[in-house]
Amino acid sequence: MKHFFTFTVLFILIGCSSSLSPVDDGLEKQIFHFGNGSEPQGIDPHIVTGVPEHHILISLCEGLTIPSPYGDENLPGAAESWTVSDDGKRYIFKLRKNGKWSNGDLVTAEDFVWSWQRILTASLGSQYPDMLYYLEGAQEYHTGKNNDFDTVGVKAIDAHTLEVKLKAPTPFFTGLLSHYSTWPVHKETVLKHGSIDDRNGEWTRPGNFVCNGAFNLKSWELNNKIVVEKNPMYWDASTVQLNEIHYYPVSNVMTEDRMFRAGQLHVTSTLPSQKCSVYIEENNPDLRIDPYMGTYFYRLNTTNPYLSDVKVRKALAYSIDRKLLVEKVTKCGQIPAYSFTPPGSNGYEPTTSIPFNPLLAKELLVEAGFNSENKFPKLEILFNTNEDHRKVALAIQQMWQQNLGIEVELVNQDWKVYLSREMVGDFQVSRAGWIGDYEDPNTFLDLMRPNRGNNKTGWEDKDYDALVAKANSTNNQTERYQLLNEAEKMLIENMPIIPLYTYVRSYQLSPDVKGYNPHILDHHHPKFIYLERD
Repeated sequence: MKHFFTFTVLFILIGCSSSLSPVDDGLEKQIFHFGNGSEPQGIDPHIVTGVPEHHILISLCEGLTIPSPYGDENLPGAAESWTVSDDGKRYIFKLRKNGKWSNGDLVTAEDFVWSWQRILTASLGSQYPDMLYYLEGAQEYHTGKNNDFDTVGVKAIDAHTLEVKLKAPTPFFTGLLSHYSTWPVHKETVLKHGSIDDRNGEWTRPGNFVCNGAFNLKSWELNNKIVVEKNPMYWDASTVQLNEIHYYPVSNVMTEDRMFRAGQLHVTSTLPSQKCSVYIEENNPDLRIDPYMGTYFYRLNTTNPYLSDVKVRKALAYSIDRKLLVEKVTKCGQIPAYSFTPPGSNGYEPTTSIPFNPLLAKELLVEAGFNSENKFPKLEILFNTNEDHRKVALAIQQMWQQNLGIEVELVNQDWKVYLSREMVGDFQVSRAGWIGDYEDPNTFLDLMRPNRGNNKTGWEDKDYDALVAKANSTNNQTERYQLLNEAEKMLIENMPIIPLYTYVRSYQLSPDVKGYNPHILDHHHPKFIYLERD
């Protein structure tokens, strides 16, 4: 899905008007206190691109499918059922007749048609239009090759019947539909406060926001707290046990840890790296270390004149000791990454390798024209505010200086500035993390195709693009994975990104929280969560 673990600088400790801690008070009132890592970029599902944003949006809006609380295949959401043609290219979704927007309007098939037109509107500047490129005509419409949306493979047959036509069989399509970029927005509300392509419309503000999820937006105190409350209009409101969720943008991981231990949070966004080994040794009952389909990596701006040379990019990659990085820096069960796609992603096993070979790295740098007389210029690593990102950057800085003689400057920016600089290509090297949007290796490898909004490296390769496209056009899983493996080898050979390690989901969870089960994508629909003390 998306960037992982995002953080802001400013934080305000929460208080409680009663003598009870928020966790104790929340138990009685069914108020879930959620450490969310950062101030969200926004809550427009067609604009945002981050994990903290997803945590909020999954409570406010709902797609055709929703994640299972047990990590199984996706469950019906706004669609109560669907059928697939024998060739795998035509889907018919039956929408719930009791599905409503939070203002009481019925959710219709036309709402999905308009919402998908919106994300495919180029002037909106969404980074996720490619999530719908599997539809007939979607890419052509988004790229301006065709300006007639009627040619796109989505159609309202009637108020509660949605037809979707795909270019080719797409085995992961229903999984893709639980990603927020495909969720509907309320047309009348969006247009009341702006236009179809307005990125900053006031419709996302408290009092204006309308969506179709289990909760409504109640309040938003910038850099302090976002509160959502149970939506009585939700089609399955009787299942929802939580009354409110309070999301806190706690940027400092040590502060978040202290808050949890003080009974101010039910769950943390992450865990301080220096605390992980301690909590493991103590057998801390609140510690959770779950499998996580994600990769921490560095983006390289291949449009930079010095990073345009693949020999330089390989030199940087080969001079990094990943084993040392996870054992001495991250220290919480992370796995050294030698591919972009995490091993075991829905049965996929990449066969790439990235050696730790400082001598070869030096040779490559010399071949690229850099030596003691022509030193490589100072290199910048851009990262967003967080102590653990800083520690990783410091380690990489030391390795590049020691192994390659390259001077490295660390550039720390808050989340929104960091995202903005990445988007416009104002960086040399930037830290990044990608968590799968759906459980398939394509969610990683498709990211690096040309014209993908989250690529951001400037790298493109028509042969790579053709391999991934071919893989996505077959239903034969063995053949698909062979093609994706070839593409992965090509990606690592060109090295526009430097994989560092495979994530685990390390965090703290109160025993009062029920229904919050391990999930490979960290997707937790709040309608399945409740508070109860054993």
